[in-house]
Amino acid sequence: MSTAAYLAQQSLTVLVPVFNEEESLGQFVVEMDKFLALSPVPTTVLFINDGSTDGSLALLRTICQTNPQYEYLSLRQNRGLSTALKAGIDHARTTLIGYIDSDIQTTPLDFLEFLPFFPEYDMVNGIRAQRQDTVVKKLSSKVANAVRRTLINDGIQDTGCPLKIIKAEYARRIPLFHGMHRFLGALVQLQGGRVQQLPVRHFPRFAGTAKYTLWNRAWKPLVDTFGFRWIRSRWKNYDISEQQRASVAVVR
Repeated sequence: MSTAAYLAQQSLTVLVPVFNEEESLGQFVVEMDKFLALSPVPTTVLFINDGSTDGSLALLRTICQTNPQYEYLSLRQNRGLSTALKAGIDHARTTLIGYIDSDIQTTPLDFLEFLPFFPEYDMVNGIRAQRQDTVVKKLSSKVANAVRRTLINDGIQDTGCPLKIIKAEYARRIPLFHGMHRFLGALVQLQGGRVQQLPVRHFPRFAGTAKYTLWNRAWKPLVDTFGFRWIRSRWKNYDISEQQRASVAVVR
């Protein structure tokens, strides 16, 4: 199937985890609106409020009340990025699922470069080729990526890049565990999926402060990598060669 024919049958939900990002949300919507105006597929933006303690939730209510392409769900308490993403995946109703952070360090317009790689690939993952981060942040991420690649050899160059699109059938089979967000490419590969990687633009943080420290960029990824190795060693796939199923009336 050609890309054009495939995309004509698809829809996209862009997941946007939010934790105390009230300073960035207004500009984020401005940037996302640019993508929505150009997207070749029907697109919904789904914010996942991860227990914010600032004014983020109030802003999300206002944003979503005035634009039907924006939706939100709010977790009762802060559960971390992996849980927020999994909640978004569980509530998405589309055939493609994207992910971007709300800090505007990446641009939604780069999703336009991702879409032509479907259906040939099952996931497209960004690579922040020219990162606009502090030296400590870049160094810790570089070390964490190198350790992860050495231990699991998944070939994903920038697993922490917050710009991805995944076919929904692969995203929904991803299990929730601590640090899951660091292994999305590897988890798609475990299912037999193909991952394409593309360079994306990267910008200085628009506002607010980063939620990650040297501790959770170095030690935690190392611990999570050993957890992923355990999951991978026990992962199973299956293929159905033939079936016959009786239709069952739904009782309401």
